[in-house]
Amino acid sequence: MPLSISGIVVGSFLAKAQQEFQWEICVLALLATIGFQILSNFANDYGDGIKGTDDQRTGEKRLVASGQISPKQMKRAIIITILCSLLIAISLIYAAFGKDEFLLALLFFGLGVASIIAAIKYTVGKSAYGYSGFGDVFVFVFFGLLSVVGSYFLFVKQLHFDVFLPAFSIGLLSTAVLNLNNMRDRENDIKAGKNTLVVKMGQKISKRYHFTLLFFALVSASMYAILHYQSPVQFLFLIAFIPLLRHVIFVSKNKVPALLDAELKKVALSTFLFGILFGLSFII
Repeated sequence: MPLSISGIVVGSFLAKAQQEFQWEICVLALLATIGFQILSNFANDYGDGIKGTDDQRTGEKRLVASGQISPKQMKRAIIITILCSLLIAISLIYAAFGKDEFLLALLFFGLGVASIIAAIKYTVGKSAYGYSGFGDVFVFVFFGLLSVVGSYFLFVKQLHFDVFLPAFSIGLLSTAVLNLNNMRDRENDIKAGKNTLVVKMGQKISKRYHFTLLFFALVSASMYAILHYQSPVQFLFLIAFIPLLRHVIFVSKNKVPALLDAELKKVALSTFLFGILFGLSFII
């Protein structure tokens, strides 16, 4: 959950730095994102549960696979969450654009619908993209680009291309969380026929890919700080990369995938910390 709102945090802080921040838009954007994240969790639980992918799952138990609730109950929860998320998204769009910017409102409504479809299709259905190695791309786009740039645009109503740099950082860090999850679950995913990027690349190359994601997340944020440099405070976000350095050392030495489970929280919370520190550095 902290990972899912990190992009909204960054986009909101950057809008605040330009004196364009509005609490109503911020709160509704956070609620909409949380709704989409809950929907994604429910859909993943349902999709992996009915396909048997979670039968030998490492880490937290899933509801459908463990038998705590039925697939029918989970499907009902998914429908309710979709309706609630759409209602919040429509409220957000109206708060941002009112009645005067119909085309922009329509565009963002389309993005909201796309977010819902992406959340569901990750594991649900025969063409689930999470089972064919495209999960990384969708996480990068929706957790990074759409979250940061989209929320920023809701405030300022303009597109500034340098905002894509911190969006890249959030997207890359979010993709690193997914990659870490897939490294942990690699053996089980092979048995279940879930061809994640990790399954396709193998564990050794997946580690290199993981380190590359973290490195370029740092580079992208640093480039934005340099472009907007006013004081060393702009590099406050580097504090968030300290636990990630320890994380890199741990992953490089790891030979037991199950032990990577604890690292998921470390990277997710570090991403959230990055979002807060990065944003604060531009309004202090």
